[in-house]
Amino acid sequence: MNVHLRKAALIDVPRLWQLRRDSIIELAPGSMAIAQAKAWAAALTLAGMEQRFLETEIWVGETDGIIAGWIAMREDYIDGLYTDPRYKRQSVATQLLCLAERLMSERAIHIVRLEASLNAEHFYLRRGYLPTTVRVPNEAIPMEKRLSPSKDSN
Repeated sequence: MNVHLRKAALIDVPRLWQLRRDSIIELAPGSMAIAQAKAWAAALTLAGMEQRFLETEIWVGETDGIIAGWIAMREDYIDGLYTDPRYKRQSVATQLLCLAERLMSERAIHIVRLEASLNAEHFYLRRGYLPTTVRVPNEAIPMEKRLSPSKDSN
């Protein structure tokens, strides 16, 4: 799939918030209770998404002018990665994660950290992330990945 990656703009915030909500409600129930997914989706308000936009670096993946996914990061931490359910399993999340890893590597970050939700754990495991602790039932699991040094950083 042809995905155009770009830095998010403030005008994107309502779409990012809705995409996150849709992604959680439609994709998470395979690994967690529907009520748990709905509570997780409701935990971030539109105002909270605006705050996240100000506190993190957010990149979007677009296809045909539609935001199909987004990733948020701060320093060495992936703060969120969500895909529109209509674009699941079409490499959007993988392309966004690869972008974040490349940017971090270029910034001399050697280890990427994140917390994987129940529904995302296998996605990250397939991409080389390893758990750093044992999962607490129904909670996200801390994971990390060691990055190869960027060729540009030599």
